[in-house]
Amino acid sequence: MFSHGEIAALRMVNQRLWGEPFQDIHSGVRSFAALQAQEFPYARWSIVQRTKNVTEPMVDELIADGRILRTHVMRPTWHFVAREDIRWMLELTGHRVHAVNAPYYRANGLTDFKKTNALFVKALKGGQQLERKQMRAVLENAGLTLENLAFTLVLMRAELDGIICSGAPRGKQQTYALIEERAPDAIVLSREEALAELVRRYFTTRGPATLKDFAWWSGLTQADGRKGLAMLGNEVLNTVVDGRSYWFGRELPEPKMAQPRVDLIQVYDEIGMAYTESRDALAMPSLTRQAAVYYNSILLNGRLIGHWRRTVKGKAVTFEIQLFRKLTKAESGALEAAQNRYTESLEDNR
Repeated sequence: MFSHGEIAALRMVNQRLWGEPFQDIHSGVRSFAALQAQEFPYARWSIVQRTKNVTEPMVDELIADGRILRTHVMRPTWHFVAREDIRWMLELTGHRVHAVNAPYYRANGLTDFKKTNALFVKALKGGQQLERKQMRAVLENAGLTLENLAFTLVLMRAELDGIICSGAPRGKQQTYALIEERAPDAIVLSREEALAELVRRYFTTRGPATLKDFAWWSGLTQADGRKGLAMLGNEVLNTVVDGRSYWFGRELPEPKMAQPRVDLIQVYDEIGMAYTESRDALAMPSLTRQAAVYYNSILLNGRLIGHWRRTVKGKAVTFEIQLFRKLTKAESGALEAAQNRYTESLEDNR
């Protein structure tokens, strides 16, 4: 049986925030199945801090060439996925996102997605990549003028239907491209194979975690999670802590990080967003949590100790810090080291 502190530490190692990092960006994203990418300027940091000797410009390169795609695939929200995984993940989870979005489709009078999807296919065919405003123009030129929310839903529907995904960014602007052209060799799995694979990747990278955690993260049902766990058999183990049943991979690593250790975590990082029932494992004991001013989290030894925000001007990075208590001298040094790691991630030092 684990304590909450041990659960938090095991997750830090399984999520590669501590210990042995991934050797390359692509294999890291694949191991996770999907990494939440809602706030793009910060989301790249989630990849960098889990991977050996990489920077944010290097992440941008893989996104530009399509080895990593950014699209709506679960809940609904943006995620990074490896291009070979995008088809089977959409087939498995897309219908669940449609169910969440259905009331919004109806409220905005959206019924003919075949037409909008066909317009996007025609506009993007042959390697074309269009920015959001250009995608809007495609619809307007066909006589379809939509409010912002309706337009966003139409774009998301095209992503979930396996029509479009991210193209190469243009400066700070994201673009859209055809999935069939960005991921022509994407893997196709049966539903059972896909479910087992998603459950495997979730609990081996995010465990110890509960079925409710998995259902929240994936948008699937707890029944789906139980079925996936049953298919995995002895690949996963189970323990009960304070009445909750936690699952994790058999190869559970031992946390061996020098403490104190401080990590700067972006607001939508998987270390927080991959859990709902057991997110309280992040909570620092005997601390009254303050309202988040900056939202991004500061973790001390894997537990929440405050929030942060950064401002980038040229090559200069400044940090605004909100802490729940005063740090010791050693903890302050660990915080400074974490800030240095972040600053270095923005630079291309090759």
